[in-house]
Amino acid sequence: MVTREQEVDDSTVAVPATVGASLVVAGLDAGYGDAISVLDGVDLEVPAGKVVALLGANGAGKTTLLRSITGLLRIHRGRITAGSVHLDGADITGSPPAAIVRAGLAQVMEGRRIFAELSVEENLRTGAVTRRDAKGITATFDEILELFPPLVDRRSDTAGYLSGGEQQMVAIGRALMAKPRLLVLDEPSLGLAPLIVEQIGEIISDINARGTSVLLVEQNAMMALGIADFAYVVETGRIVRSGPAQELREDAEIQEFYLGISSDGRTSFREVGAYPAAKTWRL
Repeated sequence: MVTREQEVDDSTVAVPATVGASLVVAGLDAGYGDAISVLDGVDLEVPAGKVVALLGANGAGKTTLLRSITGLLRIHRGRITAGSVHLDGADITGSPPAAIVRAGLAQVMEGRRIFAELSVEENLRTGAVTRRDAKGITATFDEILELFPPLVDRRSDTAGYLSGGEQQMVAIGRALMAKPRLLVLDEPSLGLAPLIVEQIGEIISDINARGTSVLLVEQNAMMALGIADFAYVVETGRIVRSGPAQELREDAEIQEFYLGISSDGRTSFREVGAYPAAKTWRL
C-alpha cells in the first residue's frame, strides 16, 4: 500500500503462481502536484476471466485511474496518495510500467499510439520486448495473425497507412504480444465507424474467451455493456454505481445518460452534460 507519506519504486514485481488475472484496486486516492486531487477512495475489481467495463464522461477520472493501475501516473507528474493496486495478489502500487507489464498487465492506450513509420510486423514484435522466449514469441505472433486475419496480408505494410480499424487491431495485437493475463483497453472504439466498433467488440469477446481478463474503459456504453460481465460508473473521481453489466444496461437512468434513450421524451442527460441522479448512488 502507498500512503500519503511514501511512494514505491520497485524495479520488479513478485508475482505468485496463480491462474488468470485478478485486479484489485482498494481505496485509491491520486492526483497531480500537491493540490490537484482526482481520485477519491476508488474501489474496483476485475475477477479472473471476466470483462469489466469502466464508464464515465470526459474528466470523470478514468485516465488517472488507468495511469495509477499501469504505473504511468508519475510520468505525468501525478502520484498515488492512498490506497493500493494488486494484480494476482502482488502489490503493484506505484511500480514502474515495465515491471507491471512483466507482472502480466498490458494496455492499449487511447488513440492507438502505434509506431506509424514501422511495419505491421515490427509494431507487433515491439510488444514482446519484455519477453525472452523466442519460440513463445513466434507462437504468439502466429496467434495474433490468426486473431486478426486482415493483418496477414498487410504485415509488411507501413502501419501509418492502415485504416483506423486496422490500426486498432495492430495496437491490440501489440499488447497481446506481451502475453498478458489482464488486458486494459482505453477507448478502443474512439473514432471508428459503427461497423468497425462492432467488430472490435467481437474481438474483445474473443480475446476474453481465450483466457485473458479485460478492463474496458469506454464512453461507448452500448458496446461496453454489451460485452462486459460487470461494470462501474465513475464520476468526479469516485465510483458512483456498479453492478452486473446487464443490470446497468437495463437501468433507465443509465440508458438515458449514457445511451441517450429516454422513455418519456425528456432531453437526454448526455445533452445537458450532468447526471442529477448520481448523488443517490453515493454512500
